[in-house]
Amino acid sequence: MALHGYEGSHRTLPPGYVSYADYSRIGSLPAEDYDAVTWDAAPGWAWGSMLLGFMEQSSVEDQLDPRQPAWAAVNRATLATQLELFLCPSVNGGDGPFVVVDAGGLPLLKSGGQIRLGRSHYAASHGQEEAWGDLSGPAGGLSGDVSRIADGPFYRNSRTRFRDITDGLSNTILLGEHSSRLSDKTWAAVVPGAFVHPRIHSPENGAESAATITLVHTGPAGELDLFGNPITSILPTFRPCTSDRCIRNTLAVPMVLLGDNVTRFVSEHVDLRTFSAITSIAEGEVVGAY
Repeated sequence: MALHGYEGSHRTLPPGYVSYADYSRIGSLPAEDYDAVTWDAAPGWAWGSMLLGFMEQSSVEDQLDPRQPAWAAVNRATLATQLELFLCPSVNGGDGPFVVVDAGGLPLLKSGGQIRLGRSHYAASHGQEEAWGDLSGPAGGLSGDVSRIADGPFYRNSRTRFRDITDGLSNTILLGEHSSRLSDKTWAAVVPGAFVHPRIHSPENGAESAATITLVHTGPAGELDLFGNPITSILPTFRPCTSDRCIRNTLAVPMVLLGDNVTRFVSEHVDLRTFSAITSIAEGEVVGAY
């Protein structure tokens, strides 16, 4: 309901997260306010923070200064607020705030201090593709414009309107459950330089860049398998999953929120191409039963 309320007021869904987008001048920002590899930058506010006023959380929203980076001192205490609306009561693995970490798993420091983020058990759909990490930065060939690859409703600086979802609202996932047993997710912000580390380690799992602290995708997205070969079909790594083979930046069903305001169960045995199809917004796939 909050997403529909936001779209009704702003004529667009909230961005996956808000980031400085003048990439020709991004180097003029303070060093701690942008990531030179990914071009993620201040202010960093994520989709959940922009829904607060539509979720009867205006008292929390009023404590935040959106003109400042989310991790600025004035925002830090509120950034760690734990809101029950973003928690699933049946999820295990933790429901409290967590400390943002760097590529090595150590606390990421901004202005000499640690950053704690309020946890979310729900992540926003980036679609089939992933357009973060190296791909979103200067080496990615996109000039920072991740919309050239992202095919889901939420991505960096996204402005998706319901009329853009031509595959149909009832056939498009907006949000999905992601257990904190797998990795940490937040409603609050994407912090440049942050990394998401999987809690379950396997050859398919590895630390991923800051965008995955609030976004997920289903694949396939040009990844390589263990032998360095391009993945051209949806492998089990990218399935809707409740098993230990889930990676840090995939949707973890069984529950998803569709664009028509319906929440439904999706079996982990769903056809993988069908599941991938219902995360993109305008690919024109014919969606089977799921």
